[in-house]
Amino acid sequence: MAAGAGAVADDHDGDRDDFRRVQTATPIKHLVVIFQENVSFDHYFATYPKAQNLAGETPFVAKKDTPTINNLINPLDVNHNFGPLAGVDLINNNPNANPNNPVAPVPAATKGVPNKNGAGASNPFRLSPSQALTNDQGHNESPEESAYDNGKMDGFPVFVGTSGPPPAGLANPKGLVMGYFDGNTTTAIWNYAQHFALNDNNYTTQFGPSTPGAINLISGQTNGVSATLNVFDSSTPPKLLHGTHEAWGDAAHTSSNITEIGDGDPLMDVCSNPTLDQVTMAGKNIGDLLNARGITWGSFMGGFDLNVVNANGTTGCARETNPTAPGTPAFTSVDYIPHHAWFQYYASTHNPTHARPSSVAAIGHSLIPHTNTPEPANHNYDTHDFFDALKAHNLPAVSFLKAPAFQDGHAGYSDPLDEQHFLVQVINTLQKSPEWSDTAVIILYDDSDGWYDHQMPPVVNASTNPDVDTLNGVGVCNTSNGFQQGKPVPAPTLNGGFGQPEWGRCGYGTRMPLLVVSPFAKRNHVDHTLTDQTSVLRFVEDNWLHGERIQPGGSFDTIAGTLDHMFDFDDRREENPRKVILDETTGAVVFATGGDDDDRHDHDRH
Repeated sequence: MAAGAGAVADDHDGDRDDFRRVQTATPIKHLVVIFQENVSFDHYFATYPKAQNLAGETPFVAKKDTPTINNLINPLDVNHNFGPLAGVDLINNNPNANPNNPVAPVPAATKGVPNKNGAGASNPFRLSPSQALTNDQGHNESPEESAYDNGKMDGFPVFVGTSGPPPAGLANPKGLVMGYFDGNTTTAIWNYAQHFALNDNNYTTQFGPSTPGAINLISGQTNGVSATLNVFDSSTPPKLLHGTHEAWGDAAHTSSNITEIGDGDPLMDVCSNPTLDQVTMAGKNIGDLLNARGITWGSFMGGFDLNVVNANGTTGCARETNPTAPGTPAFTSVDYIPHHAWFQYYASTHNPTHARPSSVAAIGHSLIPHTNTPEPANHNYDTHDFFDALKAHNLPAVSFLKAPAFQDGHAGYSDPLDEQHFLVQVINTLQKSPEWSDTAVIILYDDSDGWYDHQMPPVVNASTNPDVDTLNGVGVCNTSNGFQQGKPVPAPTLNGGFGQPEWGRCGYGTRMPLLVVSPFAKRNHVDHTLTDQTSVLRFVEDNWLHGERIQPGGSFDTIAGTLDHMFDFDDRREENPRKVILDETTGAVVFATGGDDDDRHDHDRH
């Protein structure tokens, strides 16, 4: 990272001059991480930058100099400088369209699971804006590993395709997993890619659903617990009650040595399900490191404020908002989902009662300003508190945002159109604030939802759990079988939370979008740097914490790729920082400044 001027960091009182005195390695003084739900890279970028532009849909026309990305229409060779793969037609001749694939029996078949795509076989296909509401797909760790079939990527319909209510006009429910959207639906995120920076080689830190992604984002370590509820039965030795949520870290089956591989709830959260498994993680997270340096930070989650009453009368843990996209959702969700609540899994950074901050001025602080009294919210807030803090010019240095469920993009209860509202609202509001001149927004996702992606990830951390791992065989995850991108074969195993190599963290996992939106982001840029969810963690550590890591030798941030190549820190326009304002409903460009003015006319003409 480029060196940045500044004095020793101090827990400030909201004055922007204090932010300028905080030492950072780059000009970025505010980082806003928008962590959305359940999208694979090809699910949103399969045909980027080409959209069909059918009548009645929001049009999208790309810049003429848009770089090629690794997607379904332009598959690239990750092992040879991302050159084109000749003769590969993933749209019309996809291995998942073969009903007899996977050819060889894969490990899940030994557990009584069907192992052929059969009637679910399908090529990838476009989902229109009118089909934005879809069913949720399978995305537990074992089925995902089986779908990847030792690098063949040919078992998606059979292993993660989910039967259920499809969108209008789709007769093959299990084939839905092969569906993708284009820029006529995901208009905003395509426009952000056009004007800022996109990474097409970014992955989940490990296979599996939401909770591992949330925990990895803030700690890079999903092994090791300090307390549990409803995790073990009463037998001796104990057995796991929820084998898709927790896994043994080793053959000794030590009760503290378990890995969170699924969606267990955080222990003690008043909104957690009392009948389901709950855990408190051992070890540290990025909040602990920021607190130790006096750097302000906050977790902002939709629905976290239990005092709010929604327009439909729902309140407390039962606050609920239905999506607004055309059609009927497969199911609905409360606004606040405990198993998405990253910092609630750690005793040092949780707010189990959802206590409110003492004031807007206190947001981001560990202590009530001008006192030695602990701040009751302990850095955990609602998304409306983010906007309140921004309006008061008290934005924390580091902010983690999770949309209310109906806007988080998770198939089943959310969709890309409702997600677009939240993304654009946050980014437009930031761009209209003075804080924008030194802000970076990172958009990324917790898991893929099981949606098809053609790119096999490199395996950088091995796991040999006989009850979970299926990637290379029964109980084996140690190679991508030809897609390692220079990483060692077989992959080593990082230490668990207690300092020894442990099972359950097979990764990297599924590929997903990562975008940087900032006055300092490169323009219309595609970065091929190998990154994962903990690359965001690394950016925070490098920018504010002098490169300190969570757990050297154990947490994934110690091996994470850098986001630096997505920035151009010489492109500084502090007097008039670059802005691209989008329409919250359509995602279309409203106006652009700072060198992107001509783009407004290109988009308006079509």
